[in-house]
Amino acid sequence: MSLDLTDTTVVFDLDGTLVDTAPDLAAATNHVLGLLGLSPISVTGLHPYIGHGSKAMIDAGLRLHDVAVTPDELTQLHDQFLAFYAANVAVGSQPFEGVPALLDELLLAGARLAVCTNKVEHLSKLLLAKLGLAAKFAAIAGRDTFSVFKPAPGHLIGAIAMAGGHVDGAVMVGDSEVDIATAAAAKVPSIAVTFGYTPRPVAEFGPDALIDHFREFPAALKCVLARRRGKPASG
Repeated sequence: MSLDLTDTTVVFDLDGTLVDTAPDLAAATNHVLGLLGLSPISVTGLHPYIGHGSKAMIDAGLRLHDVAVTPDELTQLHDQFLAFYAANVAVGSQPFEGVPALLDELLLAGARLAVCTNKVEHLSKLLLAKLGLAAKFAAIAGRDTFSVFKPAPGHLIGAIAMAGGHVDGAVMVGDSEVDIATAAAAKVPSIAVTFGYTPRPVAEFGPDALIDHFREFPAALKCVLARRRGKPASG
């Protein structure tokens, strides 16, 4: 990478951006549905709900079966979901193609790397550790790391600070409306991936750049940083 990223912090969403976690999240959802005697739902069928958290996935699974539970019962199901997921966090989950090499490339160019995810912190760290990626990040900020979480800008701002960076030199990378809205609220430019879990095309949410594969990321980052600095992006 020809860029000098010494003063740049690149912050990634986790599910649907860095890692394809859908197989294991769907398995955990279907585990709790099975406890109620309900049939499993396909990974594709659960895609639209992944970005909204595990409780939303359980609730969606129940609604798809026309089953209602009390708030206390949902809490119990959620606890069972989390226990199953923690024990099976990286069975089917894999980094998206090009992710490990890109992270190394960014680090070699001097960037600070962080994760800002609405997955709880300990599960985020566990997943990234099992995939051999955790050590590449200066900060991993989950849903419960701070008093706020995405789309509150404080979640992203806090992740940048944890990584030792500053907002003026940061870029957010995500796959959803929540990610793009969080970046906009924090006044941080965003790069969106098109292969995530959003039920609507991520381009509709107005990211600063759009990529279909991480091989396109260096060029997108170069353009976004040049635009922020008010300079034309050279070839």
